[in-house]
Amino acid sequence: MQTAAGVEACLPIRSDMDLVWVRQHVRQAAGLLGFGLVEQTKLVTAASELARNTLVHGGGGQMETVPVTSGRARGLRLTFSDEGPGIPDVDRALSDGYTSGDGLGMGLGGARRLVHEFAVDSTPGVGTKVTVVSWAAVPRPREEV
Repeated sequence: MQTAAGVEACLPIRSDMDLVWVRQHVRQAAGLLGFGLVEQTKLVTAASELARNTLVHGGGGQMETVPVTSGRARGLRLTFSDEGPGIPDVDRALSDGYTSGDGLGMGLGGARRLVHEFAVDSTPGVGTKVTVVSWAAVPRPREEV
């Protein structure tokens, strides 16, 4: 099993290039923690959506990654935070089809469906923090021969 080295990080989100670094880091961290390809892809897709929201709607911010465990399960917690205008109606923002910009309105709701745990803390005029957790498949115990 890999250690947390290379997993825990705090990355700035201030430009389109930073979005590339976020995606690369999340994929690498998930791989180190034993996520399968499908789980990696889901988490990277959610991270990409949330990082873009942080940049476009929040005016930039950061993403923190922290490895987490629950029993034998390994996971990755991502926290996206900004000091932007905040989200006035989080429930509405999470509904499919809602968009505050030119997008398809799948960002927050779509990201929520791609992860195991999802939380939004937003205050208008103060900023937004979105925290997600995804879990790698729990390893099966080895059968005795």
